[in-house]
Amino acid sequence: MKFGITQSFNCSYLPDEQERLLVYAEDSVFQAWQYSQLIQAGFRRSGEQIYRPHCLNCKACKSVRIPVADFVPSRSQKRILRKNKEFSVKFADKPAPSYSPLYARYITQRHADGSMYPPSKEQFDNFVLCDWMKTHFLEAYDGDKLIAVAVTDVVDENEQSNALSALYTFFEPELEHASLGTWMILQQIEQAKHLGFQYVYLGYYVEGCQKMSYKHKFLPFEQFIDNQWQRVSTNTL
Repeated sequence: MKFGITQSFNCSYLPDEQERLLVYAEDSVFQAWQYSQLIQAGFRRSGEQIYRPHCLNCKACKSVRIPVADFVPSRSQKRILRKNKEFSVKFADKPAPSYSPLYARYITQRHADGSMYPPSKEQFDNFVLCDWMKTHFLEAYDGDKLIAVAVTDVVDENEQSNALSALYTFFEPELEHASLGTWMILQQIEQAKHLGFQYVYLGYYVEGCQKMSYKHKFLPFEQFIDNQWQRVSTNTL
């Protein structure tokens, strides 16, 4: 496999750090299969790009995955499940027109200080879609109203093991009290369990970034550290 290294740029999560990426640099008909191998080595995708942090002076980013069969919801997560029991979910295999206004409200009201503002359909498509992998969308509804979408990849790790990779979730800002971000991860774990998949990948936990602290609340989880997956069974925060 061929890789390239980007130049350093300001980190999106730690303002005092410089970020650099190791980027997969091949265009192959086997790209989906190669990604299924690379995600097990701490890589992630954004649109068409497959990357892993490769910073000079910082190792704060750690890939996180949840072993589905061993996951046990905490008391607070059980409360969220009970509170939202009237909501329903279903998988879709292509984005719907109703995504755009929901995504725009979410970014504008919750992440206006981030790199994804101002939101647009072109930006959304470039971020979540790619030609070499089929993207799935876990949609959540309150009755007939769309309230949340989790962009989710199905990763074929090997003949005996598949996984879900949670790429991005956006939801109705006015329902912040329903803890929809956490609830959608719980729904992806439930879907993976139902499908007999082994893991749900959550992307990177960034030590020192409060916005990423929720990823350490799904126990047990595994972190990719020093080129191996290490299990954590108790909350370290």
